[in-house]
Amino acid sequence: MPISNFPNGFAHGVSLRGMPVFNVYGGNIFWVDSGAGSDGHAGTHVRPFSTLDYAVGRCTANNGDIIMVKAGHTETVTAAAGLDLDVAGITIMGLGNGSNRPTVNFTTAVGADMDVSAANITISNFLFTGGIDALTGPIDVNAADFKMIDCETRDVTGQATDFIVADANADRMLIDGWTHRGAAAAGAESALQLVGGDNTIVRNFDIYGNFGTAAIENVTTAAVQLKVHTGFAESANAADVIFTAVATTTGFVGPDINARLNDNAANITEAFVGADMQFMQPINIVNLDGESSMQTNITASTDA
Repeated sequence: MPISNFPNGFAHGVSLRGMPVFNVYGGNIFWVDSGAGSDGHAGTHVRPFSTLDYAVGRCTANNGDIIMVKAGHTETVTAAAGLDLDVAGITIMGLGNGSNRPTVNFTTAVGADMDVSAANITISNFLFTGGIDALTGPIDVNAADFKMIDCETRDVTGQATDFIVADANADRMLIDGWTHRGAAAAGAESALQLVGGDNTIVRNFDIYGNFGTAAIENVTTAAVQLKVHTGFAESANAADVIFTAVATTTGFVGPDINARLNDNAANITEAFVGADMQFMQPINIVNLDGESSMQTNITASTDA
């Protein structure tokens, strides 16, 4: 049987890494540990499952179920939907710090990915690594109300083309406390690609890579009320674009974004693109070593 609440309950809930995950709920808790677990176990703390994918399948939709993934856990994804988050309303919490966080490695096929195909899923404190060159979207979000909190995406072998991809069904997605450590070599197009979506929020980010298009790009389908703010982004590519959006995308970029461009050129205005968006200062941009930043010189509003 899965572990439920502490026998006498928690009068005021419990927060884990700042998230109130043990407040009043009616769900189950399952544990996962690749080092000591087995998918034939009961999924308890002392008899954990060995794979996150199996634990997801044991959850009940919209039941408030929580999956606790132990420090040092590793999971290898080798095919499209090799890890399928297809049970609505679950929360997946990773334990550990730094390289000891639960790690999901995508390898073998460029289409290997974690599909987020059910609504209201939260995942926190995971490391996602690219174990093969030219991955085409190892984190693939296709459902609403997905939250990715305090996670890291990292190129290890080659460069993922686009590491996180979210389609028009990914309304109200929140990416918060995200670090992307891309490769210095060319090959990536973006760290995050948005294809539509309403009310997406990306905040508290630290992004590095060699992005042929942009660190964060919105393509094909306009997004509605997109908000991107508070973070650092650096591109080692001469394209020198940090953010770009479909012309009719609405929302806000900034405040408190700090950007580093690849070369000393006329690239300050071009670093942030969004014809129907509003840009909230400060958005600071630097394009040469040894220089201080300037704020974006996109046309400022006037009291006219």
